[in-house]
Amino acid sequence: MTSATRILWVAILASFVSFLDGTIVNVALPAIDRELGGGLATQQWVVDGYLVTLGALMLVAGSVSDTFGRALVLRIGLVGFGIASVAIALAPDPGILIAARLVQGAAGAFLVPSSLALITSAFDGPAQSKAIGTWTSFTTGAMIAGPLIGGALVDLASWRLAFLINVVPIAATLVLARGIRDPQRSAGARIDALGAAMCVLGLGGVVFALIEQPRRGWADPAIAIAAIGGVALFALFLARQHTARSPILPLALFRIRNFWAGNLATAFIYAALSLNGFVLAIYLQQGAGLSATLAGLASLPVTILMILLSSRAGELAGRWGARWFMTLGPLLMAAGSVMLLLVGPDFDYWWQVLPGMIVFGIGLTTTVSPLTSTILGSIDAERSGIASAVNNAISRVAGLIAVAMIGTAIGGSLDLAGFHRACIIVAALLAAGGLVSWVGIRDRRAPRARMDP
Repeated sequence: MTSATRILWVAILASFVSFLDGTIVNVALPAIDRELGGGLATQQWVVDGYLVTLGALMLVAGSVSDTFGRALVLRIGLVGFGIASVAIALAPDPGILIAARLVQGAAGAFLVPSSLALITSAFDGPAQSKAIGTWTSFTTGAMIAGPLIGGALVDLASWRLAFLINVVPIAATLVLARGIRDPQRSAGARIDALGAAMCVLGLGGVVFALIEQPRRGWADPAIAIAAIGGVALFALFLARQHTARSPILPLALFRIRNFWAGNLATAFIYAALSLNGFVLAIYLQQGAGLSATLAGLASLPVTILMILLSSRAGELAGRWGARWFMTLGPLLMAAGSVMLLLVGPDFDYWWQVLPGMIVFGIGLTTTVSPLTSTILGSIDAERSGIASAVNNAISRVAGLIAVAMIGTAIGGSLDLAGFHRACIIVAALLAAGGLVSWVGIRDRRAPRARMDP
């Protein structure tokens, strides 16, 4: 196995863990509620507790990765993720479960940016686009396969095994990563600790307020303090980035057209993906009456398409340009979501769900790899860690907001009418992502932009 191939597989396996867990939880939510209780509030926090720390720490993790080494940071994230997974599997009540999910999200923040940064440092040009396509086929496939694996474990054993299964790929990745060495760190490299604290507390406060506001209301002092304090701290964080010697978030990144346009499209697309995954997994069980395993199998066509075609989509986008892929892909996904309006009281998977899932899967396959390649390809390799972190933070926070606002969006109940409303919202978000890509993305053959720190 060549060094580059080893790096690619380490990146795939490390990200696989994070993406798998991010979706495997959805089909386990009804079983968690039956055993531990807590209702919809606990279900939302099991999902969003992970996303709170993941989104809040992602930017810091990207900066740490660029400063101290991608392989080192990745190993730390893997160990933390494994410990948290065991704690989740052993959780005796909702409080401990949610606390363990918070820790797991913090560890997960160190996995994906480091993984993609390893790829961008090992590959260049069309080979990089193809490598990112391969990474996408497996990691996004993990997002879709999560409900299938989780459903089988819930039905045949316990929801606890759906989290404990993470330990196997984590161990394999740690073994494979032993041969990867980081380049020597420069003597002046450091992390802005004050900026990191502002970023984490600012993002954490905002997302906490967004999750709890539907239940507590804006008049609740805790919500008001978290929201206002979070916005103020994050504004101070952004102001500090103009003067900090080693900024966590180099604001000059957003002067690059494909970077800001790609991240804006990411916000719409991943909000839609998170909302779709959450609603579909729960409705198919609680509304349509499917078992957890069958609810997971519903997404199998998307998984197959992702595994088979993502690498090819990334390669073609690297040759022909990503703009058309990033425009047509979200529009196809939007069409697939609209097709789910066929779901009716007399449920029939083959005619009401499968056609929409196939169209959705083709669109997702067309979108994800070109989107990732375009954003990372617009930034020099030395900044790939923070570039990946920004993109992942945006995608996770967008998903968090979408799930946090699910009660308002569907009218408070995930019945058939609520499911249909969610499908329309998902389609609208995806169409917006396609429009942003068409207007904002430019296909260029020029060398990557480089920036001074």
